[in-house]
Amino acid sequence: MSRISIPISLISDRFGLNRFTEGTARMPLANRFSNIRPISEFFDFKRISKPANFGEIQSRVGYNLSYFASNYAVVFAVLSIYSLLTNLLLLFVIFLVVGGMWGIGKLAGRDLEIGPIKATPSQLYTTLICVSIPLGLFASPISTVLWLIGASGVTILGHAAFMDKPIENAFSEEAV
Repeated sequence: MSRISIPISLISDRFGLNRFTEGTARMPLANRFSNIRPISEFFDFKRISKPANFGEIQSRVGYNLSYFASNYAVVFAVLSIYSLLTNLLLLFVIFLVVGGMWGIGKLAGRDLEIGPIKATPSQLYTTLICVSIPLGLFASPISTVLWLIGASGVTILGHAAFMDKPIENAFSEEAV
């Protein structure tokens, strides 16, 4: 089975995300997604078993969180997209704020003139704030973030706790 190839460089160049893909102190984004494990390995139902005790849970979670780290990042991203698609008002507010900031930035400091109405950039920013804050609070972003934390925690930690280590790694930890 072939590995999934994500063209991170095309996406980062297009949207100016080079700050996330470059740097010596951080792990580059391209390296993070280059080691995604195959789906057949991530969903290997033969390796799913109930742990015997809490020590085994700790051992499995410690191993699987590092082994499937990129897969878990994808799971978190998918759950994030799902939470935005199910909370359409929050998605609208995000698009409104981003689009408003982009539109006001495109004016380059000039006033917006629509017929007899003339608005300065500071008036436009104030209007954007006055509209987006009440809408943003009504969109319940806190409950969406808490749902995302809970859903990703249960999904990721549940997978990590029930997915057994490969046979070759199970014997390498035992003392001889």
